[in-house]
Amino acid sequence: MKRLLLLIMAVFVLSPHLLAGDKKKKSKAENNTETKADDSTEIHWMTLDEVQVAMKKLPKKVFFDVYTDWCGWCKVMDKKTFSNKEVIRYMNKNFYAVKFNAERTDSVMFLGKMYGFEPGQRAHQLAVELLGGRMSYPTSVILEEHFQNPAPIPGYLDVTMMEKILKYLGENIYKSKQFPVYEKEFVATWSGNDANANR
Repeated sequence: MKRLLLLIMAVFVLSPHLLAGDKKKKSKAENNTETKADDSTEIHWMTLDEVQVAMKKLPKKVFFDVYTDWCGWCKVMDKKTFSNKEVIRYMNKNFYAVKFNAERTDSVMFLGKMYGFEPGQRAHQLAVELLGGRMSYPTSVILEEHFQNPAPIPGYLDVTMMEKILKYLGENIYKSKQFPVYEKEFVATWSGNDANANR
């Protein structure tokens, strides 16, 4: 009985130290993951399923790149804007990013609702909903945490415009300042413009 009591006491005495060690290991692992994300050479594009799971664990704003296969400016944006190291770093840190082909023909489940291809619009129903029916490509759509309040931004965005928009929405500046005022005060700080994108 004494041995059992001593064993139980030893467990209680050592438990905080063991748990602290586990927390340190976990913290190091998380830091390594963040470092890898910061050093990434590309945006971590997620599927709809992945982003819904991630949102439950850690809410973040979501960036949708709504594109089509035939869209020339979509390809330019991939090559010049989405390959810029500053865009990649900021996007991976502050947003969940999803690429969505507006003309895909499969059905998808998003937020408990099934979406499919809409022949009348010649577009996927989810794309129609995200873009508010104004079908233009590329369109960037930013949603607040938990997929609220989609803000579609149509057209090609170069690195400077992408920085301006991501920071305005990503840092919640939009909650206290109108965009025209913010735009007048904005100073681009990301290295590289379209000519200096890293691809």
